[in-house]
Amino acid sequence: MFILKKNRILVYQYLFQEGVLVAKKDFYQPSHEEITGVPNLEVLALMKSLKSRELVRETFNWQHYYYYLTEAGIEYLREYLHLPEETIPATYKKPTARPARTGQLPGDQPPTKNFNKKMGVVGDFNPEYQKSANDGYRTTGYGRGGGGY
Repeated sequence: MFILKKNRILVYQYLFQEGVLVAKKDFYQPSHEEITGVPNLEVLALMKSLKSRELVRETFNWQHYYYYLTEAGIEYLREYLHLPEETIPATYKKPTARPARTGQLPGDQPPTKNFNKKMGVVGDFNPEYQKSANDGYRTTGYGRGGGGY
């Protein structure tokens, strides 16, 4: 399939920048969802070509193709796009440390009115449950093997 060089470069740049590419299995979709201006069919054809050369790894799930760059794929795209050695895809970057949380954690809520963590229920909280005629034991046939005598 003939693919314009500008479209090929757009797809390769997106793949190298993100490290992952998701493409819906829709050959008639006019444009890829993330890469504007490039037909989805061309994206799928390029990824199939890279997969046959083992430059990407493919996973198919729920009518979507997921392509992951391999080490060989990173080297190939660096050479093709003329990128320096220091640039790496987003999936290979270590996440920055998030700032520490301020305020209460979900488990550190103040105790409720009738509950003490160490002692359990305190105060005049005394629930009453409905008692049956047999004091909780059913002699009629409720459920499996409830007895029928």
